[in-house]
Amino acid sequence: MKRIAIIGGGLAGVAAAYEVALQQRAGAAIEFVLFESMSRLGGIVETVRRDGFVMECGPDSWVTEKPWARELAIELGLESELVPSNDEMRKTYIANGHVLTAMPDGMCMMVPTQWDSVLKSQLFSEQAKLAYLGELKLAEQLKANALAEGDGNRDESVRDFVARHFGDEVAHTIAAPLLAGIFGGDIAKLSVRAVMPTFVVLEREYGSLILGLQQRLQTGKASAPIFTSLKSGLGALIAGMESLIPERSVQQNVVVEAIEHRGGVWRVHGVRSGDAHPIEPSFDAVLVATPAATTARLLHPLDSRIGQLLPQQSSSAIVVALGFAADQARSMRIPPGFGFLVPQHEPHPDPGGDVGGKLANESGDDAARQALLACTFLNQKFPHTVPDGAILLRAFFGGPLALKLLEHDDAALIRLARTQLEGYLGKLPVPSVALARRWPNSLPLYAVGHADRMAELDSRIGKLPHLRLIGNAYRGVGLPDLIRSGRAAAREIVAG
Repeated sequence: MKRIAIIGGGLAGVAAAYEVALQQRAGAAIEFVLFESMSRLGGIVETVRRDGFVMECGPDSWVTEKPWARELAIELGLESELVPSNDEMRKTYIANGHVLTAMPDGMCMMVPTQWDSVLKSQLFSEQAKLAYLGELKLAEQLKANALAEGDGNRDESVRDFVARHFGDEVAHTIAAPLLAGIFGGDIAKLSVRAVMPTFVVLEREYGSLILGLQQRLQTGKASAPIFTSLKSGLGALIAGMESLIPERSVQQNVVVEAIEHRGGVWRVHGVRSGDAHPIEPSFDAVLVATPAATTARLLHPLDSRIGQLLPQQSSSAIVVALGFAADQARSMRIPPGFGFLVPQHEPHPDPGGDVGGKLANESGDDAARQALLACTFLNQKFPHTVPDGAILLRAFFGGPLALKLLEHDDAALIRLARTQLEGYLGKLPVPSVALARRWPNSLPLYAVGHADRMAELDSRIGKLPHLRLIGNAYRGVGLPDLIRSGRAAAREIVAG
């Protein structure tokens, strides 16, 4: 009987446990235990339903073109729950001061598909518009300088990649806030291979990103709705998987302090909250689904180099949801669209520098102003999230200054979010429902050279028997990526 330990009950860990449970039901001779330090499973995937509002505490959807989340939802009997984003309303604004300027129609991140909207846009200077027009003429040159497939020794930052195609202004105005909204990171440090692999492939094939995207549109590869969610909330994915995992196989409120491999077995050293007696069961295989810093600590005694290969920096995130009932919404003036992004005009302080001193000098309002990265108009992106006529806004705070906000209680965070959003959206009433969630160090930053480091990490992990690493520190932070990695690793461990 093979015994498997899964350490970490976020989405990747739960997906792994679900897959092992399926294999168990199919007759595989296995037992497993999922260890989670908190009192619930799912990590940042959490849905709160209140007074007709469906409020996501973490991600609000997944990217449709990645199939693994949709496949799981259908497998769990949730096909009727699948909801596409309301792309007829898809418009994103960029904050310039307190003025919201719409991104041109037809943009795929920073790449245009419609010339008229770009040329008429007030978002770009004439120089930036000329840079867009000139990118097609640079196609051969860009293709010649493209990152070769499999050449892990060559990588560059997202900023440099975008600037090569469209210039510095586009990199700062669009690429920086878009990527900050996903990773909370500085595009001058993020790896383009790890963060924008699709665009790297387009450059390799066509040189011009505009030309490559046009070809994709002509072949119908970009026709699906951009995002997908679930009517009852993404928490239904966790609940669906959890319902099929035997209760005896889940141990919550257990902090795993160490793992060791001795005598051909893995021993997991854990402590249950409120219990002084250690837990030290043995297993034949281990899947580690913890945040990068925790993973580095657990594996340091086995291979000290592993910690150096994992992402060295991570960003904290804070999500604040503000729901306004229909009678309140009538006095509000929310522009049509999915929401807005806030460019970070000042560079973030270096985490290796005097961040502590800077944070100490920031008031809550100042920190909130500088840490606000985005606001989503959920009722327009996904109308199912609100009662008829209501409005649901989600403020997203990130970057180094989000650390200051982690100290505040929920009431203070809700007040700070409302104050900051009023600067862009006008006076807001006191919300009828609201919540705040803090996700410290939840967004690993894929720095330049990430793919190379992952290749070496795979090699080193391969030398440790029956061990797999899963989660958002490796090859993707989106829900589909975490589901895919968790289930694939589980199948490998069961079969190995």
